[in-house]
Amino acid sequence: QVQLVESGGGLVQAGGSLRLSCAASGRTFSMTTMGWFRQAPGKEREFVGAIHCSSGSTYYADSVKGRFTIYRDNAKNTVVLQMNSLKPEDTAVYYCAARSGGWYSSFDSVKYDYWGQGTQVTVSS
Repeated sequence: QVQLVESGGGLVQAGGSLRLSCAASGRTFSMTTMGWFRQAPGKEREFVGAIHCSSGSTYYADSVKGRFTIYRDNAKNTVVLQMNSLKPEDTAVYYCAARSGGWYSSFDSVKYDYWGQGTQVTVSS
């Protein structure tokens, strides 16, 4: 089992920044990929970005590319989502997820085995 706990959400004005953290515990050595997803009210959960745990390779949704950055701190078993130039349309609950099945199709939420509880991000205009 792997446990994931997100932190760092909150309220920010448009153009501002927030940093979300995902702390992983348990059998983290089995995880190959960590991903971030978000879900806005009345919408489906959507992919934000992912990072390969070994290589550090990253992959982002077009909607956040150039504004969001994912990086990892292996010593702390933590993955960070740095969000800059935030827009009101970024408002959502953000979820951290982990998978053990590789890197392929990491944009697909069904590929992930473990999920955090989510943290709210609200961007005001």
